[in-house]
Amino acid sequence: MAESLDTQPRTSLRKGVSLRLVVLGIILGVAFLWSVAVLLLVAARWIDPPTSAVHIERRVQAWVHRTPYRERYHFVPLSQISPNLQRAVVAAEDARFYQHHGFDWHQIQIAADEDMEGSRMRGASTLTQQLIKNLFFGTSRSVLRKGAEFTLVPVAELVLGKRRILELYLNVVEWGPGVYGAESACVYYYRTPARNISQEQAARLAAILPAPLKRRPERMNKYTAIILERMHQMGW
Repeated sequence: MAESLDTQPRTSLRKGVSLRLVVLGIILGVAFLWSVAVLLLVAARWIDPPTSAVHIERRVQAWVHRTPYRERYHFVPLSQISPNLQRAVVAAEDARFYQHHGFDWHQIQIAADEDMEGSRMRGASTLTQQLIKNLFFGTSRSVLRKGAEFTLVPVAELVLGKRRILELYLNVVEWGPGVYGAESACVYYYRTPARNISQEQAARLAAILPAPLKRRPERMNKYTAIILERMHQMGW
């Protein structure tokens, strides 16, 4: 009986030690993955990413569902992307891109208020946040992803700068089924390189970004007009 009682503290001790080791392992694993992401962001300052989490996710989905998949992805310098498209995307997705440091707290407050009223029309994610999501997390949504994103956004702002963030975003963002980046989108929808895209065409392309697998530029008349008006208000 005494021996049985003596083994209970030992068993509890082993369980406590095992739990601590598991927790420590998780913390170390997360820290390692975060460090890798930071190193990749530093490398992205000079090296164009060959792929992204969204690209990989779409390939896997096509393989799982056994559906045809053709990827169109051609990275071009920002100088080869028309200012019309650069401005249209900023106006549509992140009007305060050049003023904030990765998070648009004003837009976050507006989105929170609209959530409370049930009238939310758009998200509050900045281009920097969207870039981090595209590069590392794909289209999944979770509290953990948001937490990781929250820690990586300031790193991206610090090591990349606004010009490189915009260049990376415009080149990796999903613009249709298997269509990634400004050059591929312009060729796919308008048979023209990104440097030659017109203002209205640019606004139509920006209008499909929130749902690129469901929307088509030629159907986005109302939102295109809104984006063009925003560009006019911003002096573009």
